[in-house]
Amino acid sequence: MAMLPYVSPEQLMKDRAEYAQKGISRGKSVIGLAYADGVVFVTENPSTTLHKVSEIYDRIAFAAVGRFNEFEQLRVAGIRIADVKGYQYAREDVTARSLANAYATFLGSGFTESSKPFEVELLVAEVLADAVELYHVRYDGFITDESGFVVIGGKADAISEAFARDFEQGLSLDEAVTRAQRALTGADAGQVEPARLEVAGLDRTRARRKFFRLSGERIAELTGASS
Repeated sequence: MAMLPYVSPEQLMKDRAEYAQKGISRGKSVIGLAYADGVVFVTENPSTTLHKVSEIYDRIAFAAVGRFNEFEQLRVAGIRIADVKGYQYAREDVTARSLANAYATFLGSGFTESSKPFEVELLVAEVLADAVELYHVRYDGFITDESGFVVIGGKADAISEAFARDFEQGLSLDEAVTRAQRALTGADAGQVEPARLEVAGLDRTRARRKFFRLSGERIAELTGASS
């Protein structure tokens, strides 16, 4: 009988982490940041139909980077979890924290037990009356709550360092989008044009459903590209 080569658990986890990180680094970065009226996600995405930022529930949004088919599976699962919990209990019981914990459990199990880890990183956000909750969930199930802003995927370290010098609390929406575009541009050789940006988020001043998505014309207007 053929004998399989022995691989230590430490080496196995290291190989899986490197595999997932390599896949995630090929994606375009997503910047999630709190602004005066909520939270906004800005990312380079030339597709107008395949979104990296989506609504999960009334006041909860989801952003992802990595393999589209994998994070689309997670997005749909999150919507189902939220809908069932909101129906069985109350809409107020559906929170970003509980959803992020569910994602962390699922990704963590996949990282340690499946033959291939998920090549995704997620952001889950919720707007409250006077605050923003923003959770970063990694491919291995590790979860952190973030304050102010967070960058995932692609050249995340370089973009985060550049954006940290430009970020302020209480930015207006147009300032937030403009500074995020500037940080994304600084990490690449060329300009990230407004037509290639996807901008969506949560606005606490809206009615029950807080999610919004900006059109290409509105993004161009905010970033001054139309002038």
